[in-house]
Amino acid sequence: MALKATIYKAELQIADLDRNYYADHALTLARHPSETDERMMVRLLAFVLYARDGLGFGKGLCEDDEPDLWAKDLTGAIELWIDVGQPDERWLRKACSRAREVVLIAYGGRAADVWWNQNQAALARLERLSVLRLPADAGAGLAALADRNMRLQCTVQDGQVWLTDGSRSVHIEPVRLT
Repeated sequence: MALKATIYKAELQIADLDRNYYADHALTLARHPSETDERMMVRLLAFVLYARDGLGFGKGLCEDDEPDLWAKDLTGAIELWIDVGQPDERWLRKACSRAREVVLIAYGGRAADVWWNQNQAALARLERLSVLRLPADAGAGLAALADRNMRLQCTVQDGQVWLTDGSRSVHIEPVRLT
């Protein structure tokens, strides 16, 4: 019998001073059995960084042809495609051919650095791609905030992100690689 996804609920209060975006979101995240708390929370961070009307979670790990998050226009064209992790360069090339803007949020400490060094030249040729790199300790801090029912306040200012659940706080400063 196949394992089912674990459902997480997140209430986010986002104050993005960089983009003048202020909104509350009630989200449902399905955590795939093979997904870690760290990866799920990086997906949530991606939502915070790119929050807008129409942004939603894709099937990600469950579906080979969908991103972790995406936003489509009224015609169904993909405006924004967001993936997290260290995907194959061919996957990102395909995403760039399907979407107006593609964002990758790389995380994982030393493994992410090795991945970037191996793929940097090929990824630099993809005009629609932006790559953000999370600091090595960001994943563990995000994972500590994971809870089946989360209430998080999120502030984005000067490219930095603060997330708090009222008792624990995480400060993240993503680095733009492309």
